[in-house]
Amino acid sequence: MKTTTLLGRLLYSLVFLAAAPGHFSAQTIGYAAAQGVPLASLAVPASGVLALLGGLSIAFGYKARWGALALIAFLVPVTMMMHNFWTITDPMMHQLQLVMFMKNIALIGGALTFVVHGAGAYSLDARAERHAPVTGPAALAA
Repeated sequence: MKTTTLLGRLLYSLVFLAAAPGHFSAQTIGYAAAQGVPLASLAVPASGVLALLGGLSIAFGYKARWGALALIAFLVPVTMMMHNFWTITDPMMHQLQLVMFMKNIALIGGALTFVVHGAGAYSLDARAERHAPVTGPAALAA
């Protein structure tokens, strides 16, 4: 189970780590601007930073809950602005954007799982918890 959680974290984070570099290209910024993204020259690289930091956080299991929140902050506006299938009349493009929209919804669901459950046993977060000093009522019982 512990290894499966680690594998899941790594596979989940790959989507964001692979996509992040593209957010710094003129082509991606131009595409976002054409889609109506306001201040695309700032918003797209900022979203790349969120994707990169969130993906690394999940991959290493370091501050994974915060990393998952960063990914949600990245995914929600991207999903609404870049995959707005409801505005597209071409049937093939409508279907493609619907699939991309639903993929991002699933990624948001995965991120919410990390927010609630954390990174799992094989993570930097778990290592830090194992090496943290015991305080409070638990310290008195020890």
